[in-house]
Amino acid sequence: MSKFSEEVYKIVSKIPKGEVMTYKEVAIAVGKPRAYRAVGNILNKNYDPKIPCHRVIRSDGKIGGYNRGEMKKIEILRKEGCKFN
Repeated sequence: MSKFSEEVYKIVSKIPKGEVMTYKEVAIAVGKPRAYRAVGNILNKNYDPKIPCHRVIRSDGKIGGYNRGEMKKIEILRKEGCKFN
């Protein structure tokens, strides 16, 4: 695993239940503000339940992708009380 991937997972694992970050915010937190697509690609490959990648959404407020399906992501976020478009 690359250092960048490790940093992305580290940031995302700290997102509290009921809150979200955008892919761009994660990229900025890692120190690579233009790497938001790379963040999405990294999170798409995550199957570790300790890393809540479902809490990362698009900058426009839309849900974005999820490796278990978009509807599952919406379901989980609603159960956690997250607000999104």
